[in-house]
Amino acid sequence: MTGMKARKKIVSVVGARPQFIKASPVSRALRKRFHEVLVHTGQHYDENMSRVFFDQLGIPRPDFDLDVGSGSHAVQTGLMLERMERVFTDETPDCVLVYGDTNSTLAGALAGAKLCIPVAHVEAGLRSHNRAMPEEINRILADHCSDFLFCPTRTAVENLKKEGVANGVFLTGDVMLDAALYFGREAERQSRILSGLRIEPKQFLLCTVHRAENTDDADRLRSIAEALAAVQETVVFPVHPRTRKVLEATGLWKMLQTAGRVLCIPPVGYLDMMLLEKHARKILTDSGGIQKEAYFFQVPCITLRDETEWVETVEDGWNRLVGADRIRILEAVRSFAPVASGSRRFGNGKAAEAIADLLLKKI
Repeated sequence: MTGMKARKKIVSVVGARPQFIKASPVSRALRKRFHEVLVHTGQHYDENMSRVFFDQLGIPRPDFDLDVGSGSHAVQTGLMLERMERVFTDETPDCVLVYGDTNSTLAGALAGAKLCIPVAHVEAGLRSHNRAMPEEINRILADHCSDFLFCPTRTAVENLKKEGVANGVFLTGDVMLDAALYFGREAERQSRILSGLRIEPKQFLLCTVHRAENTDDADRLRSIAEALAAVQETVVFPVHPRTRKVLEATGLWKMLQTAGRVLCIPPVGYLDMMLLEKHARKILTDSGGIQKEAYFFQVPCITLRDETEWVETVEDGWNRLVGADRIRILEAVRSFAPVASGSRRFGNGKAAEAIADLLLKKI
């Protein structure tokens, strides 16, 4: 339009449930300043794991759906690379923005870097220091492909510095805090999950299990399932589709169904999950995002992993790492009680605006 400066174009890549959450506040901030093109890789293709999130989170419908679906890491990442390259070539964006640590993150960063398009990584600098985790490889490679690295914590900044990455690094705070503050209020207003399950606030445990280190290791998964079955209180367990498939194949699904106090339910929408997290007595999870949300809501978190990229939650006393050890899980359920109050190590809840402002200055 004559007399008006054309808006720069950003292509944002999402593909998995945690990325939809992060994209919600960032997309709102970006669209005030840029023309945003949203690409959904289709990495999560279950209706409850994907499309319903766009409705609940107020994210615009994707401009492109790559429909990649399931597959091995190589197949999934390769298909994403091929299809994203076509989109990026046609759209000619000024920047590609990726989130987190999934195969979608890595493919988006690689496709952008190889086409010499500036790449921005939201949630840069996280390290679990366990390279057996696919997520660790994804986040390291994405960081080293990126031109703009938006770090949620000072620890993340220091991690990058140790790897020789200093240019383009910004401490912005965590966009997950932005989302948790906003949607935590919405969940209280809209969700009816507690009454639907006939449970009372602080009278249940919440559990999620989805990481390959637990689902692909029969001994670890059995130990976790046996711990859940042995807990003498209500456990709400929204079961990831891949986790359910393994539980059924190993006979553990039937054991949990007959355990009496384990409520195995399908994956729930984001607002329902928010309400469950806020009102759980304790949370057991291997999810990085839920570890943080538990911290934001001041709910004790028992992490079913041997390490975490969110070390601040452990250092501040709200998160205990127990791995998949049945005895340690049950002991933490009984006795783990945080004594410290939460800090502001994840920012002030305005990370999305900070990221959008930085991109406006830098692109």
